[in-house]
Amino acid sequence: MQIQKLQFVKKSPPPSWTCWSVPTAAGPVHRILPDWSRADTWGMIKSRVSAFRMNYAVTPGLYAVGDPSADSDVFVTANYKLTFDIVRRELKGMHAWVLVLDTRSINVWCAAGKETFGTEELVKRIKATGLDCVVNHRRLILPQLGAVGVNATEVRKLTGFRVSFGPVQARDIQAYVQAGYRKTREMSTIDFPLLDRLVLTPMEINPALKKYPWFAASVLLLFGLQPSGLLFAPAWSGGWPFLILGLLAVLAGAFLTPVLLPFIPFRSFALKGLLTGALMTGIAARAGFVHTGNLFLLGAAGVFFPAASSYIALQFTGSTTFTGMSGVNRELRIGLPLYIGAAAVSGILLVLFKLQEWRVL
Repeated sequence: MQIQKLQFVKKSPPPSWTCWSVPTAAGPVHRILPDWSRADTWGMIKSRVSAFRMNYAVTPGLYAVGDPSADSDVFVTANYKLTFDIVRRELKGMHAWVLVLDTRSINVWCAAGKETFGTEELVKRIKATGLDCVVNHRRLILPQLGAVGVNATEVRKLTGFRVSFGPVQARDIQAYVQAGYRKTREMSTIDFPLLDRLVLTPMEINPALKKYPWFAASVLLLFGLQPSGLLFAPAWSGGWPFLILGLLAVLAGAFLTPVLLPFIPFRSFALKGLLTGALMTGIAARAGFVHTGNLFLLGAAGVFFPAASSYIALQFTGSTTFTGMSGVNRELRIGLPLYIGAAAVSGILLVLFKLQEWRVL
């Protein structure tokens, strides 16, 4: 006689930001708490300053706020937890459903550009949650910043649900509903004030600084390499100005350009970063941080560091609503060959400097 072994699957506990479930025709739905805990606040901080944000996500699906009925509104958002947390906080006091799409831990604006907050995922999530059994109506309210990724006509054709695009900011949701689902001009305006830009700069600074040790090692190796071997004294005496310039390029591209974004000329992020980097390199030259006595080193610094600042600043396009995907792609098509060219030119100038230093030229 064959004995079958019973396998018990240990269920993971529900998230701390949920309480008891709400019964629906499609099965129980987690009720979410609108108030943030200390863990939520700490998670927000970590997601702002590190790569933690890439895994900061909630499980896609349907959730309840308050005590929703079959006639309550359905709000759609991304599964990036910071976005989700902001939405649930702004829904405090309301009775509604929240449909969370699988955007791979990316906010609505960026996910819409990548099409993870898009028509296909929305249709898939409506069907997977049995939303048509949960609500009597066929209305969905999406954030305005997700409009670029969602074809409302296609969604209605495939699911029967009509898509409406609500306000830009989650803080305006309640006013939008109270106004009869009408948006004011302010609700439709995309602003990007100084504080919002400032809190995003750590996500630009950290990746650049992670690459900085490789840059520093290359600089010290270059200047320390002598016919007699690798020497520390010339490595430091010749390399420290370039190390300072590298930090200034990070500061210009990852901090100054985002903070001063509306005030720097040009629409292009690459040109904004190039201008800021050139300005910082010029200031460093006046302060004696550039070997102005050697044309090869001066040329290499003048070409490489503004280009590095420009490249770093270009990364900020993923964090702002100042440009669309077509604008980003256009800048990349133009910028990447120029960055490669700048790196090649500066490399040739540094080789010529070494040959001059070794008295080959």
